[in-house]
Amino acid sequence: MNATTPARILGIATAAYGAAVTVRPAILLRPSGLGTGAEPELRTLARSVALRDVLSGIALAAAAGPRARAVAALVRVGSDVADTVVFGHALKGRPERGKTLAVTSGWGLLCLAAAVYEHRRSIPVITRGAGRP
Repeated sequence: MNATTPARILGIATAAYGAAVTVRPAILLRPSGLGTGAEPELRTLARSVALRDVLSGIALAAAAGPRARAVAALVRVGSDVADTVVFGHALKGRPERGKTLAVTSGWGLLCLAAAVYEHRRSIPVITRGAGRP
């Protein structure tokens, strides 16, 4: 497996999820307990978050070099941290809170792990005695 494969897969999955929520906001709203998807204001908010995910997912999947992928991964991780904080506060005392926070923090951790994996795979292995005459 190429070192960039996990980050690219996560980028595509994030963009696909964002596109699905853009078309049907209830995909995000119902499981999180925020609404049914019938509320115009909540649909607008869900679509805004979803379009952020589409763009950051595409950036992660399409980044041309290691630095660009690292920046895209940090944007994804930062977005997921922000989602975890905001949803954690908004869902305080609700039964959906644990499940929602598991999803937001899980995606952030997966994106972080993909970035670390790529970074570690790109570090050259130095063997004992290599380069000595």
